[in-house]
Amino acid sequence: MSTAINTLIEQWKQAVVSQDIDKIVSFYADDIVAFDAVGALQFKGREAYRAHWKACMEHCPGPGVFEFHELRINQAQDSAFAHWLAHCGGTGPDGVLKTCWMRVTAAYQRIDGQWKVVHEHWSAPFDMQSGTALFDLKP
Repeated sequence: MSTAINTLIEQWKQAVVSQDIDKIVSFYADDIVAFDAVGALQFKGREAYRAHWKACMEHCPGPGVFEFHELRINQAQDSAFAHWLAHCGGTGPDGVLKTCWMRVTAAYQRIDGQWKVVHEHWSAPFDMQSGTALFDLKP
């Protein structure tokens, strides 16, 4: 496992848990393209993704769950990718904690000597008959 990418993922995860939006987006390249499971089809650029993270944090302002399982990292000299299963969710304004399992893939590139996320993709499987997301699946 790549120590540099694993460390970056752990630091990013802690920024999410602490809901530090500035720190969260500091890990992303300026021209990131993100496919999140919520909202838009895609987010282009760090500022668009920042606005999305801000909206997510406002939707779930209370304590949350952000656990990673089955993390796999492949790294070359200046690029890397990782994938994992994320058990995540948050406490909404109603005080209720809602969680689900998601699939995550991230691509990293060394830019000016620093690793940055250049692509991030969060998804959930769905039922083809109903079109409903299958958030209750577990690994």
